[in-house]
Amino acid sequence: MKILASKQDAGTDVKSKELTTNVDGRFLYIPKTKGGGFIKGFTWEHNQLRVMLRNYHLHEEMVMDGNNQFVEGTDDIIFILNGIFPELNNSEKKLLSERSSVTICKQSLTSILEIPSNTSYRSIVMAVSRQYLQQLFGNISHPLVKDILSAKDNFAYETAVNAEMIKTASEMMHPSVPESIEIYYCKLKWQELLCNIFSLLVQRDAIRSKKLNINDIKSIYSLKFQLQNNLNEPPNIGLLSKKIGMSEPKMRKLFKQTFGQGVFDFFQYNRMQEAARLLRDERLTVSEVGYQLGFSNLSHFSRVFKQYIGMKPKKYSVSFD
Repeated sequence: MKILASKQDAGTDVKSKELTTNVDGRFLYIPKTKGGGFIKGFTWEHNQLRVMLRNYHLHEEMVMDGNNQFVEGTDDIIFILNGIFPELNNSEKKLLSERSSVTICKQSLTSILEIPSNTSYRSIVMAVSRQYLQQLFGNISHPLVKDILSAKDNFAYETAVNAEMIKTASEMMHPSVPESIEIYYCKLKWQELLCNIFSLLVQRDAIRSKKLNINDIKSIYSLKFQLQNNLNEPPNIGLLSKKIGMSEPKMRKLFKQTFGQGVFDFFQYNRMQEAARLLRDERLTVSEVGYQLGFSNLSHFSRVFKQYIGMKPKKYSVSFD
């Protein structure tokens, strides 16, 4: 199954023989025998802008190959907004949730993406030519923006999905305009998403980024996944640096450069996002969530939750009753 760019569907070229997909206008539907949901795509400006909206899940584990004949040789920057749509309803079994994040990288880093089974994908993938980005954001003096717009080597940056992005994504998925002007409407929404992303990037420390090689990026993302998969236990920085084969100072610096947060802040942020999900979606009690995430002191859990979410866990839980 290949997913990244078709002439019609914003970079989506799917082997229909493998998936037996159904195409209806801009929508490519995943059959129920293979999963469920759909992919929707747009292209603008002679393929300088390509957007793919993905809202689907697969029963079987598959590999997506991002190399594509329509975009080879281009100098595109890729923006992947994960977990930005509401989860699909699925009565058969509980699907794993795609974690919310925005990843910005060169196209070469998206070449092979492993897709786990029984995971709900709720994302937007935007491929934008560097030339077009220069026209939009080339006058911004922040070092991080300059690095993204000029870097010849591989890079990866990640930031959070915020409420404004979620609202804009929903308006792209379900546009409230006649079909005849939908493509113009969605182009404006695409630009709005980019503005939201860059507004978060320019809030970071104004320092130049250190050059990353592919092994550095793999190591830093390996650390990210270890943190996210062990939210009930605070990270041991020394042990983690040895595990990924990187010195502790270098690991701290490259992690903050990539994610905009230190290792422990990133861990606590994701820990509280998971706590919010358990309270909101699983309807667990405050004490159940606190103990499940490794807090022995519920008062401390309540303070940390309020610091990252903006209200105490009890009040947050009640707001969904």
